[in-house]
Amino acid sequence: MSVKVNNVTKLYGKQKALDEVSFEISSGQVVGLLGPNGAGKSTMMKIITCFLPASSGSVTVNGFDVIQNSVEVRRLVGYLPEHNPLYYDMYVKEYLAFVAGIYMPFSKIKNRVGEMIELTGLQIEQHKKIGALSKGYKQRVGLAQALIHDPKVLILDEPTSGLDPNQLIEIRQLISNAGKEKTVILSTHIMQEVEAICNRVIIINKGKIVADDPVRMLTRHFRPEKVFLIEFNKEVDIEALIKLPFIKTAEPFEKCKWRITSIDNADIRPQLSRFAQQNNFLILSLSMEETKLEEVFQQLTGC
Repeated sequence: MSVKVNNVTKLYGKQKALDEVSFEISSGQVVGLLGPNGAGKSTMMKIITCFLPASSGSVTVNGFDVIQNSVEVRRLVGYLPEHNPLYYDMYVKEYLAFVAGIYMPFSKIKNRVGEMIELTGLQIEQHKKIGALSKGYKQRVGLAQALIHDPKVLILDEPTSGLDPNQLIEIRQLISNAGKEKTVILSTHIMQEVEAICNRVIIINKGKIVADDPVRMLTRHFRPEKVFLIEFNKEVDIEALIKLPFIKTAEPFEKCKWRITSIDNADIRPQLSRFAQQNNFLILSLSMEETKLEEVFQQLTGC
C-alpha cells in the first residue's frame, strides 16, 4: 500500500497553498507532515482524502487516482481532520455504528464497534452523547471513526489535540501500532510526538517541501559535528582544555560545566577522561548533545 503525490499544486485564487509537491509513502511507515501554520499541510491531507481537488498534479492511493477513483480511495483511507467533525446529538456507540454501516454489512457492525471502543479507551463514555464529552474523549471518538473500517492508509491532522499526558501515551502507542501495517501520515506541532512515533519527516514551508528524511538523518544533517556536555567537580582552565586533541571549541555554560565541540566529528570522550585523571578531576557527567527536531524545524521554516 502506498501514497504517491506527484507535482501537486493547489491554488486559492492567486495564492499557492501547495507548489509542485511530490513524495511517496509506503506501508509500514509513520510519516510526520510538519510545517508552520499556513504551510499547506491540511490542504495536502484534504487532497489525499478526496475532500479537495488539486489544481494540477496527481495523487494515487494504492494505484487509485483520488479524482478518477475517489470511491475506491475513500474505502482505503481513514481520516481525522484537524477540526474533528462529530454529531454532538448522537451517542458514542450510536455514532460509531452509523459510521461502520457506511463500510460494512450489518452483521459485522456490533463486533467492530466494540473493538474500536476498547481500542480507543471509550468504554466508560460509550453511552454518553458526544456533545457531553471532554475534548480529549471527542478526539478519541474521531480516532475510532477513522479506524472503524480498518483502513490501509490512516491520515491524522493534529490527532492528540486536547489529550492529557496519560491519554497522549495511549494514543501514541495506538498510532505506532497502526503504523506497523498501515501507511500513516500524521500532522502535528508537537515535535516530541514526531520524535516518539514517526520514522520519517516531511517538512513543508510556504507550499514547498524543504526536507524529507528519516528523523535521525535529518537531525544529524543539521549538526554534522559532535557536541559534548561535561561537568567536572571543580573549575578547569580553558587553555588546558582547548589544547586537547580534536577539540574545536570549549564554552562554559554553568559552574564547572562545559559545552565542547570536536573537530572532524571525533569522539573526544577518551581524551576528556584522560585529562580528568591526569589533573585529579572527577567527571560528574558526560553526554553527547543531540540536535532536536525543533531546532531543525526552526532553521528550515525561519520560525
